[in-house]
Amino acid sequence: MSSPLRDRFTRYMVLRGFAPKTQVAYLHAISDLSRYFGRSPDQLSNDQIQEFLHKELIEARKRSWSTVNVYFSAFRCFYRNVLNWDQTRFTIPPRVGRHRKPVILSPEEVKRLLHAASNSKHRALLCTAYGAGLRVSELVNLKPEHIESSPDRMMIRVEQGKGNKDRYTVLFDWVLDALRVYWREYRPSLWIFPGQDPRRPLDTHTALAVYKQACTRAGLGHRRGIHTLRHCFATHLLGSGVDIYTVKRLLGHVSLSTTAGYLHVSTVRQCPLGNPLD
Repeated sequence: MSSPLRDRFTRYMVLRGFAPKTQVAYLHAISDLSRYFGRSPDQLSNDQIQEFLHKELIEARKRSWSTVNVYFSAFRCFYRNVLNWDQTRFTIPPRVGRHRKPVILSPEEVKRLLHAASNSKHRALLCTAYGAGLRVSELVNLKPEHIESSPDRMMIRVEQGKGNKDRYTVLFDWVLDALRVYWREYRPSLWIFPGQDPRRPLDTHTALAVYKQACTRAGLGHRRGIHTLRHCFATHLLGSGVDIYTVKRLLGHVSLSTTAGYLHVSTVRQCPLGNPLD
């Protein structure tokens, strides 16, 4: 893709408030399409784009539906909003497959997991992920000023979460205790959980590795990803009697139906709102 087209597409996405990762993914998709045909994307037709989606992505590369959908969304955004095509006639098949319900750990299993963390940094990371119900991207981007630990506040401010929205979630005493133990030992500055380069936050893949290592040490086996702790947060709160509207607000869900998806395991053993580690 030529620099002027790339600049136009980037400018459009920035003005529309697209997340940085979305911008990177969309630019990659258009560049991939252009390389496949060896032509500028503004010289391609609907039929050629359809050929790339089906013959190349689906049949040749055997990409997952979610990956193909990212490409499709990028193409539709680029051709409709940047090149101003009147019609985009390329399509992808509808998603087919079973709905996978989230894996939920019991409170006792979560307790074992948190105690199995190999050091105070890892334990604080996992405690915060579970105790505040954070997405991994929100977790690694926490800064010291986001922790509002005065007795009359006890909140964590999440800035620019999913959908570029800010919100507050709960800060339990036991999470604050874990953070303080970690703080006294490591003394982070810019980011609460910095990466190897202290000027940058911890990589999300590293956070996932920390979770998987703790699962192994706790004898829990493979329990999908660190997002499991967010599922546990929601399910345990609902199971302990917290109303669904409060849980929706803490999670930052737009739709109540998304939060209601956790009600299928509302019979889980109750998790006290004080300290589930006691």
